[in-house]
Amino acid sequence: MMPDHLLAIGMFVFGIDRLSFESLERTAAWRHGMTDRFGARAAGQYLGPGEEKITLNGMLVPEIAGSFGEIEHLREMAGAGEIYPVVLGDGTVLGHFRIAQVDDRWSNLIGGGRARTTEFAVDLIRFDDETGADRHSEAGSWI
Repeated sequence: MMPDHLLAIGMFVFGIDRLSFESLERTAAWRHGMTDRFGARAAGQYLGPGEEKITLNGMLVPEIAGSFGEIEHLREMAGAGEIYPVVLGDGTVLGHFRIAQVDDRWSNLIGGGRARTTEFAVDLIRFDDETGADRHSEAGSWI
């Protein structure tokens, strides 16, 4: 990717000179099944990876960089329900994600009802193929 690119969701690119985000939050969970046992602590088994989520938070200021249509384009991508590769600007692949939610808050309104600044958040949820190819495939043993 180019040095001014921050992250790409499929063909949609966040960049320094266009729609940019200020923070990236990434959370991951792992699943553990528990079975009660008489007279002993519950037995647990590692079941594999759980939900992985990325949240991008930023501010659109069209007078400086970006355009009003970019957030709408993200909404259209979310509405398609497709799974997109998510790649950092340095080429690191974070996995395959769906756009789960797009939030925006307009402020400093100008004539015509447009916002001078729009704060936004984009939530991505990781999805793998049925075989779990992008994840660890080995489940743990009972403890």
